[in-house]
Amino acid sequence: MTRESVQVSLQDTWYSSRNPTRRWLHCARRDFIISKIRHWARASSGAALDVGCGSGVYLPTLAELYAAVVAVDANESLVRNAVPLAQKYPNVRLVAGDISRSGFADGAFDLIVCSEVVEHVADPAKVITELHRLLKPHGLLILSTPQSWSTLEVTQRIGFMPGVIDIVRLIYKEPVFDAGHISLMHERQVTQHLDEAGFHIRERFKAGLYLPLVAEFLGQRGLRLERWLEGRIRGGALDWLLWTQYYVAEK
Repeated sequence: MTRESVQVSLQDTWYSSRNPTRRWLHCARRDFIISKIRHWARASSGAALDVGCGSGVYLPTLAELYAAVVAVDANESLVRNAVPLAQKYPNVRLVAGDISRSGFADGAFDLIVCSEVVEHVADPAKVITELHRLLKPHGLLILSTPQSWSTLEVTQRIGFMPGVIDIVRLIYKEPVFDAGHISLMHERQVTQHLDEAGFHIRERFKAGLYLPLVAEFLGQRGLRLERWLEGRIRGGALDWLLWTQYYVAEK
């Protein structure tokens, strides 16, 4: 199986996983981003950009709120997979390519969504600076990326060790592959990149608690425990344990 087809398989699994915690972590992130798109959308006649569009979960919402939507992904398989969405929403244009060399004009977009992308690139600062260039003055960036020392990311580093991954796949009984996170960052690093690019952070949030073994073996009971603990960790000294960090930043 090629890496491109692996990513398609993974994204097809995330939102329908039989494991309650896995399904919740991805669905909660999707729903949070959609809520922020709806909350911050300003220009129904304007243009939006979905960077790393993946399976296209944000495209229907963007297509509803903006006159023109561009969806770009470096994975050509994911772009091909999103063709039915582009056919359904004629104001959506799909582009296969590297966002750091997009060729889009300065200030082309009113809103940019960049969810779970910067951890996959070698130079996140370069990508964030490019997104700043692509936004109109006072345009908004909605950004999400995993926290480097969250329980999920640390466990994944162990889980993908030779031999261990075979046990993990046996437990989950569905596609489980290395997500390719090469540039994991903590909050201070993301904040620095946004500041240096010229962004003003309007909102920040953290969410998504994964408890190893609890998630795999306690099902819905484990999920209830994780959600309860997440609410008590968020905003405190231990919120670096939560999986995803979110930012709304203005140019």
